[in-house]
Amino acid sequence: MSLDQALLDILACPQDKGPLYYFADEESLYNPRLHRRYAVREGIPVMLIDEAESLSDAEHDRLMAKVRDSGLKPTFEA
Repeated sequence: MSLDQALLDILACPQDKGPLYYFADEESLYNPRLHRRYAVREGIPVMLIDEAESLSDAEHDRLMAKVRDSGLKPTFEA
């Protein structure tokens, strides 16, 4: 299930209020500044800081390579 573009256009990280990358195939939103991933469950973003997953540098690098290779855009321009 994919998130509606209108929702993506306004989604921001609840901690630093910055843009996120949406990985539909991984059902997650990612904040590269904090290395934090937020789950999307049944089409609903779980934007709770306490439930976010902190990622390793290797996983950050993998996701950012995916961003570059696929041309993903952030949820909004900062």
